[in-house]
Amino acid sequence: MVPNDPKIQLSILQKRHDSPLAGHAGQEKTLKLVKQDFHGSGMTQFIKDYVLSCQQCSRNKNIHDKKLGLPKPLPIPNGPCICLSMDFITQLPLSNSFDSILVIVDRFSKMEIFIPTMSSIN
Repeated sequence: MVPNDPKIQLSILQKRHDSPLAGHAGQEKTLKLVKQDFHGSGMTQFIKDYVLSCQQCSRNKNIHDKKLGLPKPLPIPNGPCICLSMDFITQLPLSNSFDSILVIVDRFSKMEIFIPTMSSIN
């Protein structure tokens, strides 16, 4: 049973909805996750309101709701080091003071370079 205390309810909900393991599930799945371990009056509406107001969920939901065109392949480069693709892997456990990796891939040779980085500069 959960006391009718918004701070406690919010803490429980954040762990069941916002954590990386929870993955920002929708209303029904979050409700099911919370009700596995907790029960309380007003929790159902509190959960639905919270998920509806979640900024990350609304950003991701908008992406999925739009109809996308057919994917088009990028043109094949004529040689190595002409076209590179880059991306970050973030929110990793700290290792030697790094928590992110910059990934660089040469689109022609498929050679990969991994550079440890930090997500923020202090």
